[in-house]
Amino acid sequence: MTAVNRPAWTDNDEKAVAVARALAADAVQKVGNGHPGTAMSLAPVAYTLFQRFLRHDPTAPEWLGRDRFVLSCGHSSLTLYIQLFLSGYGLSLDDLKAFRTSGSLTPAHPEYGHTKGVEITTGPLGSGIASAVGMAMAARFEKGLFDPQSSTTLFDHNIWVIASDGDLQEGLSAEASSLAGTQELSNLIVIYDDNRISIEGDTHVSFTEDVSARYRSYGWHVIEVAALPDGNVDRSALEAAMVAAEAITNAPTLIRLKTVIAWPAPKARGTSKSHGSALGADEVAATKLALGLNPEESFIAPDDLIAHTRKVIERGQAARAAWEAEFVTWKAAHPEAASLLSRLQKKELPSNWADAIPTFGSDKEVATRAASGKIINAIAAVLPEFWGGSADLGESNNTTIEEGHSFLPATSAMKDADPYGRIIHFGIREHAMGAVLNGIALHGLTKAFGGTFLVFSDYMRGSVRLAALMDIPSTFVWTHDSIGVGEDGPTHQPVEHVAALRAIPNLAVIRPADANETAIAWREVIARRKPAGLILSRQNLPVVDRSSHQSAEGVAKGAYILKDGDGSADVILIATGSEVQYALGAQTLLASQGVKARVVSAPCVEWFNEQSDSYKESVLPSSIKARVSVEAGIALGWRELIGDAGVSVSLEHYGASASAAVLFKEYGFTAENVAAAALASIAKVGK
Repeated sequence: MTAVNRPAWTDNDEKAVAVARALAADAVQKVGNGHPGTAMSLAPVAYTLFQRFLRHDPTAPEWLGRDRFVLSCGHSSLTLYIQLFLSGYGLSLDDLKAFRTSGSLTPAHPEYGHTKGVEITTGPLGSGIASAVGMAMAARFEKGLFDPQSSTTLFDHNIWVIASDGDLQEGLSAEASSLAGTQELSNLIVIYDDNRISIEGDTHVSFTEDVSARYRSYGWHVIEVAALPDGNVDRSALEAAMVAAEAITNAPTLIRLKTVIAWPAPKARGTSKSHGSALGADEVAATKLALGLNPEESFIAPDDLIAHTRKVIERGQAARAAWEAEFVTWKAAHPEAASLLSRLQKKELPSNWADAIPTFGSDKEVATRAASGKIINAIAAVLPEFWGGSADLGESNNTTIEEGHSFLPATSAMKDADPYGRIIHFGIREHAMGAVLNGIALHGLTKAFGGTFLVFSDYMRGSVRLAALMDIPSTFVWTHDSIGVGEDGPTHQPVEHVAALRAIPNLAVIRPADANETAIAWREVIARRKPAGLILSRQNLPVVDRSSHQSAEGVAKGAYILKDGDGSADVILIATGSEVQYALGAQTLLASQGVKARVVSAPCVEWFNEQSDSYKESVLPSSIKARVSVEAGIALGWRELIGDAGVSVSLEHYGASASAAVLFKEYGFTAENVAAAALASIAKVGK
């Protein structure tokens, strides 16, 4: 893509870079902690990008036609903050002075939704570049929704990334970069800051491979840019590389840029100390002298220089105006696509869309993973923005959109390949799958999902946590949810995973009891637009007869009375997922002994906690102290709902290689054992 209005490089630009380096040193020096070195050496890189390549309008940070920028090395947040200040995104000099302090707009790591111009929360290394892959994939998929014939460039834009040695050491970046090469994401350009320094010193203590060769093997276009003899960035060569990268149409590009950390600090440059510590007053002053600045001044930002750097606003507004003019023409020529785009921008759903979601009869048993597969296809039929796949487990996770075609580049020789396909093949890359889903969600228009076995949620936990932290609608489908996996044994039988996922704030963990609960769960996930994980069974489960039990609509409130006994309950049985059937069986057994039990299905504790106190009291009356939780996993977390007199029917050890039926019986997941637990809880209350 051709960059917008690239003016001649002037002395003012040189001075702006010098000021950016000094601001980085001053900000860390003032607060006494942080990462000055990378922000100093990357100043000319970030300045060149924001002033000369990035298509953006600082007055309209949500502009649909903008390029995206991802600072994968989030610890160098000043690299971004200083450019946001210079470009006119609303950050002030006082904000830079407040770096890493409470309540500031300049926290230690960039935070999505907190500071204008920050596209993604970064800090955990590797996550930024991996999510950038998702952004690049989303851009291509959206192109297919709005301009599959490539009649316009309105929906073409680049994803720019600055990444560090640490980013490329993380396995997450390798997973995602391999996928990006397979996908030939030519709209993805990564500038790799190869400064060979980390906290422990020279990265060659642990990182000696030929990174360029590795990325070429992934299918990337690689451009190497050496440093100048004095160690400074060769900005002219970098710019030439960036121009070349924009012209590549069949591969993502890695620009391997040699830098010297903390350049031009006389003593700190090239040292590990400059990576994560303030330089010290004397070194900051000496650096300013080397930059031609007044060493007696701090936070230098002359008005005339700021006026120069903020001319990028005029260029950005001109680019946006031209884009808007073309957009008007496109809308008139493509009313259906324009209507879809308008709906997606407003984050609306079609009227009556949920009518497409199937209901299931109670005449046969259905695994919730199988029910989910039917629901996914029903949703896909009415929501063209809905797409996804799995980490090489499509047949097992039931995450394949039928006739959706495989999301693969046009050059792929694979069957069913379509650059705008709806089936994502993530490969066996769970962590990258999570990060890619985050990138797709952040890109803003479409709704994607990704599946794997629940036990492998461990591999992707970092990405799941970031989704929850950013509060973005990433949807995770985790099947094979318990010892119900059976013969595959303890390595594949999750025990602690549901509890561990519930420990992540702002993540809805949903474990439906049957096919109809799964349907309502999916409906809520789509409508709520929040981070969520669906926990689904491998084995078939009874479909509850709703003519004699409460409606599955109760799922929307997280927990609900599935079936009451006659009269006031003596004990409450709270169960999730495949274990709800045992609670219902126990209710019948207890009734034969004159004990009245209430069965509560609690597919999503997080949604239940959101309800009013009156609703929660209606489901779990405080007057009923005898309670039992039933879940085929560790009991951690259930005491909050069952109280001191409660008893948990749980699994506090690993499983074994045997059939699901044998394991459930052997480990006490039976109606008889749940009934015994209920009597034990009643006895505890009576003491």
